[in-house]
Amino acid sequence: MVRSTIADDVVRARVNSEVKQEAAAILASIGLTPSDAYRMLLARIVEERALPFEPLVPNETTIAAIREARSADLPRFASVEDLMSDLNADD
Repeated sequence: MVRSTIADDVVRARVNSEVKQEAAAILASIGLTPSDAYRMLLARIVEERALPFEPLVPNETTIAAIREARSADLPRFASVEDLMSDLNADD
């Protein structure tokens, strides 16, 4: 099937304003606009006949671990050796 490169349709989506601004800044740093990225995403979906990434939905254990990590209540280590010592302490 031959596909035209002429953009002749409009797609709209509602997105959190902060996410939109942050994504636009990241994309701009690599020379893309959100529209460019969206066109690229749709082209990959068509090409691969699937999403080009795994849409992971975390389970409750993972969500709890993410929350714990974000709360900054986790131990911190000055070096890899200190981390490894802590990890191997019960061995």
